[in-house]
Amino acid sequence: MNLLLDTHAFVWWDSDKAQLPPRVLSAFFDPQNRLHLSIVSVWEMQIKAQLGKLTLRLPLRELLDDHRRKGLLVAGIEVEDVLGLAALPTIHRDPFDRLIVSQALRGGYRLVSRDPIIANYGVTILW
Repeated sequence: MNLLLDTHAFVWWDSDKAQLPPRVLSAFFDPQNRLHLSIVSVWEMQIKAQLGKLTLRLPLRELLDDHRRKGLLVAGIEVEDVLGLAALPTIHRDPFDRLIVSQALRGGYRLVSRDPIIANYGVTILW
């Protein structure tokens, strides 16, 4: 199964696993699943870290390198992901989340997110 981690799911997986439900942790450690982090989340974390709104255990580059060595894949954004925003109702106002939803829908990912608003988009959620 291809799992796309919402930004908070990635941060908690890295530094506060107690925030993740047991079924999410189980899915993360299942070798049949492939974990993906959207470049949108990387962008969001970089912005929030620079603004002092997010503290990570390592500088973002090192954190990503560490997780990529463990098998995390970084999912790039395609033009179709951006254009897919036109088909989404404006249920969620966060542009990062909306783009991650579009990417999950287009790419067939199961989205790992606790955000209840995201479920209204019809994307498959794991939480």
